[in-house]
Amino acid sequence: MPSYTVTVATGSQWFAGTDDYIYLSLIGSAGCSEKHLLDKAFYNDFERGAVDSYDVTVDEELGEIYLVKIEKRKYWLHDDWYLKYITLKTPHGDYIEFPCYRWITGEGEIVLRDGRAKLARDDQIHILKQHRRKELEARQKQYRWMEWNPGFPLSIDAKCHKDLPRDIQFDSEKGVDFVLNYSKAMENLFINRFMHMFQSSWHDFADFEKIFVKISNTISERVKNHWQEDLMFGYQFLNGCNPVLIKRCTALPPKLPVTTEMVECSLERQLSLEQEVQEGNIFIVDYELLDGIDANKTDPCTHQFLAAPICLLYKNLANKIVPIAIQLNQTPGESNPIFLPTDSKYDWLLAKIWVRSSDFHVHQTITHLLRTHLVSEVFGIAMYRQLPAVHPLFKLLVAHVRFTIAINTKAREQLICEYGLFDKARGMDSTEDIPFYFYRDDGLLVWEAIQSFTMEVVSIYYENDQVVEEDQELQDFVKDVYVYGMRGKKASGFPKSIKSREKLSEYLTVVIFTASAQHAAVNFGQYDWCSWIPNAPPTMRAPPPTAKGVVTIEQIVDTLPDRGRSCWHLGAVWALSQFQENELFLGMYPEEHFIEKPVKEAMIRFRKNLEAIVSVIAERNKNKKLPYYYLSPDRIPNSVAI
Repeated sequence: MPSYTVTVATGSQWFAGTDDYIYLSLIGSAGCSEKHLLDKAFYNDFERGAVDSYDVTVDEELGEIYLVKIEKRKYWLHDDWYLKYITLKTPHGDYIEFPCYRWITGEGEIVLRDGRAKLARDDQIHILKQHRRKELEARQKQYRWMEWNPGFPLSIDAKCHKDLPRDIQFDSEKGVDFVLNYSKAMENLFINRFMHMFQSSWHDFADFEKIFVKISNTISERVKNHWQEDLMFGYQFLNGCNPVLIKRCTALPPKLPVTTEMVECSLERQLSLEQEVQEGNIFIVDYELLDGIDANKTDPCTHQFLAAPICLLYKNLANKIVPIAIQLNQTPGESNPIFLPTDSKYDWLLAKIWVRSSDFHVHQTITHLLRTHLVSEVFGIAMYRQLPAVHPLFKLLVAHVRFTIAINTKAREQLICEYGLFDKARGMDSTEDIPFYFYRDDGLLVWEAIQSFTMEVVSIYYENDQVVEEDQELQDFVKDVYVYGMRGKKASGFPKSIKSREKLSEYLTVVIFTASAQHAAVNFGQYDWCSWIPNAPPTMRAPPPTAKGVVTIEQIVDTLPDRGRSCWHLGAVWALSQFQENELFLGMYPEEHFIEKPVKEAMIRFRKNLEAIVSVIAERNKNKKLPYYYLSPDRIPNSVAI
């Protein structure tokens, strides 16, 4: 009688193994096998990390194997089982791979197809079409859209982490529990004694050093030593943890009535301010988004304040960016003066601190939360709802949404209080005009590497534009992102449909770049740039000044966060800046969803391109006092998972 050798791989993460009964059935073109119990005498099957083999004998030839069905039945107590893959050796000596990389829970079952990626048009056999349809129907019941907060992209319908489908939960909740991570941070940073000192001000700037961890030759130490300098202030708009707001000023806005006379001491080219604007030497950062926003009222004992500043910057003769004018609110007037570098030391310093605090808020809510976390979650939900596991784009993207929905659900559960994706027209693209914009330079290298890779994958499965246009599952994925994730807003910059291979490659590049490089650029530098509290105050305890010449050092310290809030902030930026245990970095695909040689070769080329970028960045950073490494591919996790 025909005999098949079945090899079963169990995951190596915590609690991946099972003691339950595991049954296997084979479905082929010539018939179906009986249900076989996979069990070896005097052997503990399906242990964590194990690869077990079994001989399965059938009554008659099954023909081409279409599907493998796995059923899990209770032995003693239910335990979940993580199945990595099954390999089948046929009676003719052929090997067939069936990737899984999923959890089977309870009295569960799962039906697997072989690992060859297939578009819907490639499936002509009824049983395969039916399997494809049923998988999506089941997923759409599991992965439902929900409005978390009005105006935000829709998110997963789950109140807490344990409500999520098992396949997208964290392997271990302990490693990602924000409360636990905070506790670790407090312990590691030795700041427990200040944790509960709310409403207690620091004495002066030097007093903040009591919670500052001094590590020599680090960015954070350099920030502490130079944060008051205009050069350091300007540099952060290019290469700090929020390098996406600065744009070239093409015309001075009427709401910022600054004149040449006001800033002529800062201009180095003997030109008027208007001429400097025309020459492309003036830049602007406008925090208009914060205008009219109420400050957080979570602590009734502490008043908290927000501003909506406008900051004008200048590219000097050394090609460095420095601030030349700051207005702390949007409406000009007598009680909203324009602060200048020629003002008193503390007037100018407090104005810059207000800009840094506003930058912190926009960074956390828009740049970080909205444009990486929530947008990547949208991609993940739409992918699970509209792309079956056999689809090549599911296989491509699944590594880049790993744990994203879980981390966002945890954030909504524990961290976040209730209260055009990439702007390519900011005028910041010239390397000659703006030579020290490393975020742009490195980001472009990584973008091009990702785009080259996605184009290769697209070309393997879509021979022409018509195949793209006719792939209904792809179009449903794109539509789900647009209609539900982006709330049908044209301003999001996302399309309703995709009609060419080039546009598909670009779309996939956006998905992968957002989840990997963009998140790395705005997340992992938070401790570097925000651990010195005066450089990135998370809250301000007094309103913005309404006149010049009245600011004192005491007033500034009383405006900055109190001791308790400073410690919570420090713990947060430390925890957020840590890589996950067993982090997977860009280009790493340990789960072999793809089995085809052309795609595996494309992955190898992708990794080689990324390695070359690592070398370029490392060479550039040599001997730099402020190295920029957030977009080095060996520091870019594959997905948003922290």
